[in-house]
Amino acid sequence: MQGNDAGQRCGIIAGGSLHPDDTTVGAEMRIRWRPALGAVVTLAFLATVIYGVNVGPSRPNVALTVVAGSELADVLNDPELMSDLRDQTGVTLDATYRGTLDGADRLVSGERYDLAWFSSDHYLTLLSRARNIPEPVSSEPVMRSPVVLGVTRSAAAELGWIDSPVTWSDVAERAGRGELRFAMTSPASSNSGFSALVGVAASFDPTPGGPLRAEDIDGARLTELFSGLTTTAGSSRYLTDTFLRQQDRIDAVINYESELLALNANPALREPLKLIYPSDGAVYADYPLTLVNPARAAAYHSVLDWLREPDTQRQLSEVTNRRPVDESVPRDEAIPDQSPPGLPLPADLTTADQLIFSYLDEFRRPARTFYVLDVSTSMLGPRITDLRRAFADLTGTDTSVTGQFARFRKNELVTIIPFASAVQPSRDFLIRDPELEPQVLIDLRAYVDGLPLGPGTALYDGLAAAYDRVQQDAAANEGYYTSIVLMTDGEANTGLDLSGFRARFEQSGMGSLNVPTFVVKFGEAQEAELREVAALAGGELFDATTGSLRTAFQEIRGYQ
Repeated sequence: MQGNDAGQRCGIIAGGSLHPDDTTVGAEMRIRWRPALGAVVTLAFLATVIYGVNVGPSRPNVALTVVAGSELADVLNDPELMSDLRDQTGVTLDATYRGTLDGADRLVSGERYDLAWFSSDHYLTLLSRARNIPEPVSSEPVMRSPVVLGVTRSAAAELGWIDSPVTWSDVAERAGRGELRFAMTSPASSNSGFSALVGVAASFDPTPGGPLRAEDIDGARLTELFSGLTTTAGSSRYLTDTFLRQQDRIDAVINYESELLALNANPALREPLKLIYPSDGAVYADYPLTLVNPARAAAYHSVLDWLREPDTQRQLSEVTNRRPVDESVPRDEAIPDQSPPGLPLPADLTTADQLIFSYLDEFRRPARTFYVLDVSTSMLGPRITDLRRAFADLTGTDTSVTGQFARFRKNELVTIIPFASAVQPSRDFLIRDPELEPQVLIDLRAYVDGLPLGPGTALYDGLAAAYDRVQQDAAANEGYYTSIVLMTDGEANTGLDLSGFRARFEQSGMGSLNVPTFVVKFGEAQEAELREVAALAGGELFDATTGSLRTAFQEIRGYQ
């Protein structure tokens, strides 16, 4: 008798069920056991002796690819959880991390994965419908966490929010008066920011009760609220890190409840946050596990069943500070009893996209970005082509969802500072309205296309020149989100070195400007040194050596 027949016989005897994890691969069949432990041991022994089959539960036989939001790394990188999953289901998960909106765009554009696991599948569903693509085969929630407001205790006391109910209208009013400065992720790249934007817009809806519609968006109230937004980020993790660096300048953070609870437990936090659960409601993330490859249905259901088991739900709540989706399971003791009412999500893609575009163009302050670009001769060939294409995408040639959100926006001010053996003359581009005045985008694209290459790499001279401009233009930059993007494919070999730049950075007070530098590593550039540069200025390193400059530049847009 063959091994599969032996497994089938054991499954029948045990009262279990046999499920193929892949309809085309017989070796990926598994046995689900629910007998007493003694019966399992006996049957496993008999199967091994009689049929030569290993039916032990710890041997993985199925690997599923998962495109996941970065916030799910706390589950997917947890050794104990992933070991239990493998041992109890025979499944391992191979994760690739993407932003929720970017991941949805990639899925509907044809990137192949077995599963998707984001904080919400709503945008993926809307995008699939809009493009007449079949919606995900199955999607079931695993955990829950509302998007709420964490306010420093002193600010909450000053605002009178310690024991009184607070609405999103109250938050907007205080922000509009300049009494509340807060941080939030970008709705164009992070689901926590998108959920916050949707939740606030829904709370301002003059006809509440149904899905949010484009005609019900109250732009004036949203502009009032986001006048208090002083810090943006492309991910919840970076938002937390930035808040810790700037906690003396920021009163509050809008984020998932779970992230705010983790922040409160961080020893670097000098003052605890008071979690504000708006009485008019919040949008909940429910972290659905989504099947996108029907051939993996059986393995998907094994993972889903395991994730929703009471023991796993309890463990997930302890590890992540998220609420169990199974309400019979006690939540972790760190999670408060408050449960704000859920607010509706947009009914269609047009409303969702209009919200995001309006946020980028109208509700929030515009970006002010200094691009410090390496144009040394080592960039000759595909590298300079990739750089030119990256800027072409940002000027509007990329019509994908990600490309549309990443392109330069209304009233944005862009400065290009090229360098080779020396810093070349910079040039400013004020983008008042890309739709009505497209010529400035054409000029910007032509300027980058025409940048001459030269020998040498005065990397730190170029970065110092950018910070000099930041200091010179401090008053004019007051109404902008200001940041620096440094791109290089090599190491500094002329002008300032890292130690010289660090000394100048510290002596000149550049750090007090709170202007982050986002560094794009390309080619043979020294990662350790560039990572130190990013950390020095409170920025982030983006590695384009295994991807492309286009992707790196688009990702950075979520931080600007």
